[in-house]
Amino acid sequence: MSDKKRKNSKLNICMFGHKHCPSREGGIEIVVEELASRMVQAGHKVTCYNRSGHHVSGEKFDTIVGNEYKGICLKSVPTIEKKGLSAVISSLFAALFSAFGKYDVVHIHAEGPAAFCWLPKMFGKKVVVTIHGLDWQRAKWENSLGSKYIKFGEKMAVRYADEIIVLSRSIQQYFKEKYGQDTRLIPNGVNPVRLAEVNLIGQLGLEKDSYILYLGRIVPEKGEHYLIEAFKEVNTNKKLVIAGGASDTDDYMIKLKKIAADNDNIIFTGFVQGQMLEELYSNAYVYVLPSDLEGMPIGLLEAMSYGNCCVVSDIAECTEVIEDKAIVFERSNVKNLRKILQAMCDDVHLVQRYKQDAAGFICQKYDWNKVVEQTVKVYR
Repeated sequence: MSDKKRKNSKLNICMFGHKHCPSREGGIEIVVEELASRMVQAGHKVTCYNRSGHHVSGEKFDTIVGNEYKGICLKSVPTIEKKGLSAVISSLFAALFSAFGKYDVVHIHAEGPAAFCWLPKMFGKKVVVTIHGLDWQRAKWENSLGSKYIKFGEKMAVRYADEIIVLSRSIQQYFKEKYGQDTRLIPNGVNPVRLAEVNLIGQLGLEKDSYILYLGRIVPEKGEHYLIEAFKEVNTNKKLVIAGGASDTDDYMIKLKKIAADNDNIIFTGFVQGQMLEELYSNAYVYVLPSDLEGMPIGLLEAMSYGNCCVVSDIAECTEVIEDKAIVFERSNVKNLRKILQAMCDDVHLVQRYKQDAAGFICQKYDWNKVVEQTVKVYR
């Protein structure tokens, strides 16, 4: 096949490593949907292997779409709904199905699922692995068998994947220093949005600019405990909204609610999506991401796309994203975060200055169409 024909040929692609598509259970699920749907629009055939079982935040959030969504072929693989096993079993079956399927490219998302990347590779498939973050560093896997399994997946990716995609320069440097491995840096994207007026969030007693927002998964490495502790010391009549569901971390959610129990201005919404999510992003005074660990934070990209003034920890994965368009505090430093939140509450003009630049900056810097174009080039 000539270079021109190869460039224009349509590919048969499969993806696994996510929980469900479509879904907002985590950043990986958002990425898979954005990539797959746009690749289908470009004429490629895409199959996503979803886990069987329910949404991580509960059965009521299950999305029933059948065998196709936006042109994406959806297939379900068996698993065991038990912490630490569901991802392993579903990834094993997805790897087996992809090995025997007629795919040009098998795209595996995350380090754990990459443990089985040798299977499709053994059957002659081209294998691409996206490292969404160094998952073995997450608190729930600390000093556990799960951490060792995820590190094993990382090593399998280095050994067997034809290409490894990373989302940040810091993780690209990690692979170069630890394994001597060259990787492709392709960050996530974000969509331009239309702001939503207050409607559903009024039921929570919220008005425009009346609250500080965290929206994302409720897990220890996201640092929500720092935010709650800092907010309790801020002199303000604004509320703090913690929006998101637990991800195998119910004990952490209980801990957060205990810390917040003596403050009526702290609201836990649980998992949010759709109109509620849009309203929370659209009407926040400040968005805060106090993470100790990230891959590339989809929540931060989304918050800026809604024109939010953002406050983030000084980890590289956040500062690479924001450049000078958001405010930075020292990671895990509650006093420093409290001081910045107080300054934000006291100076509405400062907040407005950051708001006016956020959306244009982030939507130009992180364009999903460019992400898809770069990813397809890696496939070829």
